[in-house]
Amino acid sequence: MISLCIIVFLCRHASFVEPFQSVPTWSPNLIYKYRGQYSYNREKSFFLSSVRKTSIEQTQKPRSRRSRSSRRRSSSLTKDLKHPDAVETWRIYGVDVDPDSLGCSSKKTRSNEKDKAHQDVSPERLYMTTPVLTSLLTRLRIKPNHLVDDSKDDQVELPPELIDTRVIRRSTDARRRKGSDPKYTYVVDVDITKGNARALKFVHQPGRMERVNFESDLKKRNEVDADGLDNRATLPKVLIIGAGPAGLFCALSLASSGFKPIVLERGQPVEARGKSIGALIHRRSIDPESNFCTWSDGKLTTRIGRNSEPVRYVLETLVNYGAPKRILVEGAPHLGTDNLVRLLRNMREDLKLKGGEIHFGCRASKFDIQDGVITSVEAENSDEKVNANAEKNVSFNQLDAVVLATGHSARDVYQELHASGVTLEAKGFAVGFRIEHPQRIINEIQYGKEWGRRVFVSNESEQLGQKFTHRMSTDDANAQHFGKYDTDDKTAHSGNLPVPSYRLATNEAFDGESNRGAYSFCMCQIVPSSTEEGELCINGMSFSNRDSLWANSACVVTVSPDDPILDKYQSTHGQLAGLEFQRDMERKAWTLGGGNFTAPVQRLTDFVAGRVSSSVPSSSYRLGVKSAACHDIYPKPLYNALVNAITQHFEKQMPGFLTHEALIHGVETRTSSPLRVVRDPKSLEALGVHNLYPAGEGAGFAGGIVSAAVDGLAVAEVIKAKFLGEGKSSSQGTPFSVGFDY
Repeated sequence: MISLCIIVFLCRHASFVEPFQSVPTWSPNLIYKYRGQYSYNREKSFFLSSVRKTSIEQTQKPRSRRSRSSRRRSSSLTKDLKHPDAVETWRIYGVDVDPDSLGCSSKKTRSNEKDKAHQDVSPERLYMTTPVLTSLLTRLRIKPNHLVDDSKDDQVELPPELIDTRVIRRSTDARRRKGSDPKYTYVVDVDITKGNARALKFVHQPGRMERVNFESDLKKRNEVDADGLDNRATLPKVLIIGAGPAGLFCALSLASSGFKPIVLERGQPVEARGKSIGALIHRRSIDPESNFCTWSDGKLTTRIGRNSEPVRYVLETLVNYGAPKRILVEGAPHLGTDNLVRLLRNMREDLKLKGGEIHFGCRASKFDIQDGVITSVEAENSDEKVNANAEKNVSFNQLDAVVLATGHSARDVYQELHASGVTLEAKGFAVGFRIEHPQRIINEIQYGKEWGRRVFVSNESEQLGQKFTHRMSTDDANAQHFGKYDTDDKTAHSGNLPVPSYRLATNEAFDGESNRGAYSFCMCQIVPSSTEEGELCINGMSFSNRDSLWANSACVVTVSPDDPILDKYQSTHGQLAGLEFQRDMERKAWTLGGGNFTAPVQRLTDFVAGRVSSSVPSSSYRLGVKSAACHDIYPKPLYNALVNAITQHFEKQMPGFLTHEALIHGVETRTSSPLRVVRDPKSLEALGVHNLYPAGEGAGFAGGIVSAAVDGLAVAEVIKAKFLGEGKSSSQGTPFSVGFDY
């Protein structure tokens, strides 16, 4: 009885307890704050905890019966857990945020991104603004009204149920279902105790809410661990052909484990390659070994799992070498050609510091395969290197492993492999055109009349006054286009949206006899990607700002390995029929354009009608365009399939896509490799040829920068497992990826 009286006395005079001397009147934020202390500071004495709890509850409003039953139900949910305080991570999808709610926060975030560019601030924290947290809490059914302290700029206070939150991805959803506005969609990782996860009814639902396992050792695999190599009399000699994403990531991974890889690259260093491209643009003089075909704009979209561990590792590695941190968060990450120069230079220098070598202007010309084992490779140096007193021909002998990581346009390599008896197989590919619209039209189609005017491209958009991009002509064209629509305060928006893109696809493009696949991809400006005169192929590249007047993408239809249109090529070229078909289409485009890398073009409406355009609008293609009968380039089934896809599918998916202001350019033929170098699924060696490891896009196992890099890492894993021995746990096990298959 005496003890009870003492407790009651202390509870009524809680001001004697030092932590609560300054407790003000009832405040939800403070209640959550101190309740969290009571919940997690279990090492405190029970007496003091009881006093704290009682003193807080005296300041609270009376609780309803529902809240009491909820607490009892929460207690019963966590009662049977063995370790309720253990922390786990859950990935929450579909956290939607209205761009208008980000009107102020997004401005602060983008300005903070510039101010903190040289600080160690991760984008996962940078993008975690108050509107994002509010939407997350609503998604998790946690009332957000008492959990966010808006008195401080961009300061987000978490409720006690959550330990930490991080933005993993941000994308834009422009699908306007039932007239809804565009929105930002976030993927957020939440750290939470098992007990709270059970109380909040977290259930693993793929694509909605997933428990994340971070127990993988992918990063450890690529840490320096050369103990197994130190015991060898001589280091394994590894030659890597090609310094693209597959070759570079493979080389860096091997070098981190003590190997001394030798990389051959037929093109020039990225800094010097700009001179070759300048000669093509201004003098129409092409260098077969160094051109736009070996020049990327750094699109990092992939179909092998945007949030998968290997993909995240590749993106994090790029950031470590100087890529913008935002690529870790953006739904459609894009490096931009302007950022690639610094990035590739840093990767190259790091490889050299780790003991690797890179030979630029050096083209692999012959493979020496004896008794099913590749032992040496012959290469040819460029004329520039020969003029600098280098030998024309050079041999790399006594090789322990050869990684074939060329691009999909290395046609001479395919022919040499075929002549050397390496097993090749035909694979599907796609061909078509590039379709270009004025960007203002795509803005309206994707965002509507109200939101289309709110497009921005730079992090400093708001600091430029009324301008949203770095290019005044783009802003003026957009403002003039949307100025014809009346607006008022009810329809005015304060939020901004990124430059819109689109992706269209169908499997029912009818060619007159059967259905084909048709799709669009790679939105950027148009450049020539030919590798020699007499053939015209175009591709796309863009800088990181994406502030062009035009928006264009490839629009292609699929060609299967046994496609009837390849019959006449297979009779004379066998497995190389796809290569010859590509060449034939490129020669037709060269002729229709009049030569000199001028592109044949046609208004989209005229292409569908099968007539030559009497006039054509301006284009982003800098080497000139010429009105021509583009509808006559491809065989009739491919033309029919394209027309059917555009009129019956793409126009329905994006009303306004089929317009006379759209211009098609010919031709886009090198979407992917038409051949695959067959390899063993476990050893990743070429079938029948030991120590030859095909990798990346040119070998037919990737479809872009990220998937090629992942495949290069997979090949590095099996090479390390082979030479480091079974005792090295960092190199054991099945590779985390076996490439990408179309």
